Amino acid sequence: MLLASFGILALSPDCLLIRLITVDTWTLVFWRGAFIALGLSVGLVAIHGCRIVEQFRVMGRAGIAASLIMGVGTLVFVMAIRTTSVANTLIITGNSPLIAALFSWVWLKERVELRTWLAIAAASVAVYITVSDNVASGNWLGDLYAGCGAVFVALHVVVARSVKHVSLVPSVAGGGVIVALLVLPYAEPSAVDQRDVLLLVLLGAIVLPVAFSLLTLAPRYITAPEVSLIKLTEMVLGPTWVWLGLGENPGREAMIGGGILLVTLVVHTALGRKA
Repeated sequence: MLLASFGILALSPDCLLIRLITVDTWTLVFWRGAFIALGLSVGLVAIHGCRIVEQFRVMGRAGIAASLIMGVGTLVFVMAIRTTSVANTLIITGNSPLIAALFSWVWLKERVELRTWLAIAAASVAVYITVSDNVASGNWLGDLYAGCGAVFVALHVVVARSVKHVSLVPSVAGGGVIVALLVLPYAEPSAVDQRDVLLLVLLGAIVLPVAFSLLTLAPRYITAPEVSLIKLTEMVLGPTWVWLGLGENPGREAMIGGGILLVTLVVHTALGRKA
């Protein structure tokens, strides 16, 4: 659980940095992907040296799938942050435990503990409360992007869980390359000022490679639903950083939903330790 917990802690400033960067969405996604690929590749070379090519090769088809999932997931996540509130995005993405549990049950034949199913049910209620206001007002596009992001988060966790004997950390770099190439026709990579360059380097070359590496390794040691459930911590940390840094009010519905998720995580963790 420590790998997943430290991964979420490292990932929590992600949304604040996305909001602070002023370039258009396509350019942001391009540099986000490019810096993830660069930062993680440098780290892998430092660890594995000339065996770096082998690290990519041994991933096989699972690595290709994980890279595609990571690339598209990155795109829809940034689009969600740019079109709805940070709190809504993270709470909706927090529904990934339900999706991961279903995927792992169907594809991996993993047994899901009763406490995890109950926690997933509570998380679903929290998501419903969070999106209810936007659905009623018709401002649901950003929430839809976030829902797609939840699916990709769950898929990546389950793919990593399916090949526990292989590290899919290089797939994070592969995903960065894929998403950068995907948005390149629409991006303006040169239209970035010095301030945004520094923020992009911090985000793409340091924060995200560290966080995604830890979260990719975690499913090798604990089940996919448990990894996704630990990720719910981001529902609290992410909006808090944005609130402190930019004064963005999460809103009543998001605060209620986030509160339910926080209680769910604490209770689930306590029951897990007892078991």
